[in-house]
Amino acid sequence: MEIIKVRTLRGLELKGAMFGDTNCDAVLVMLTGICSNVFQNELLYSTGKLLSQNGIACIIAHAHDSFSCLAYTDFSTGKQKHAGTFNDDFKLVYEDVESYVKYAKELGFKKIILGGHSLGSNKIIHYLGNTPDDFVDYFIVSSPVDLMYWWQVMPDIDKCFDMAKSWIEDGRGDDILPFLFGGFSPMTANTVLGFYNADNLKNCPVLSGEGETQSLYNIKPNGSFIIGSRDSVTGESPKRFMETLNSLTRNPEGNRVIEVQGASHIFYGMHDEYAQLILDCIDLGLNRIPEAKSLINE
Repeated sequence: MEIIKVRTLRGLELKGAMFGDTNCDAVLVMLTGICSNVFQNELLYSTGKLLSQNGIACIIAHAHDSFSCLAYTDFSTGKQKHAGTFNDDFKLVYEDVESYVKYAKELGFKKIILGGHSLGSNKIIHYLGNTPDDFVDYFIVSSPVDLMYWWQVMPDIDKCFDMAKSWIEDGRGDDILPFLFGGFSPMTANTVLGFYNADNLKNCPVLSGEGETQSLYNIKPNGSFIIGSRDSVTGESPKRFMETLNSLTRNPEGNRVIEVQGASHIFYGMHDEYAQLILDCIDLGLNRIPEAKSLINE
């Protein structure tokens, strides 16, 4: 694994990780979920390792929100700045994804697969549904989130929003709230409300009915939708959640909907199985093998 640095148009240098090298014909660009990065999420490391062992490079794309707090280089000022989930700007999601896709393109890969896990899936849907480019050959959406439904099931979310609004009114928008957002992440008051108002990520409104579906319809390449049968943020039927998302695409019959029995939202205890499934999807999507080898239950 090699640490890579990917510069965005706004001047921020994102730190990602790359498995394999440019001798591979294909690369998976994998957008991580919120607070998720290759150093603490075995799912990402297992996927990158297995793909590189099978002739496919893998770029783990750490966007601005992949770390609670990290020093980034800001080339617009020539200085270091602290950034991450705690003070994220979700309006910049498209730019983050595009930066990694163009980075892969510039490295010379012949085939680019764009994948995402959890909120990373919402990010790639936003990019694919709005890009004028045709750089991506296949997509893999896994464990996406209906944000407005997520707000309903996260602990203490009302208290979090109420405090954020109050602090902003008092001129304390840049201060970090005294408890973790959703129980897992420190956030400033401004970031909390920015997350809530991130309309560009409300592109899987299956349960809440609040959001947009045009981005799904605009996706041009074919791909796979992956969900665990025990995913706790997709309602009573995770597979139906994913089938509904697929039905909203332009070419649903060209995609695969895959439910992994026993898997949770983060595929806890099933990271190697997740990695094998990603490999199978790429092999099938790029016609590298005639049929899947492991987990695909369509």
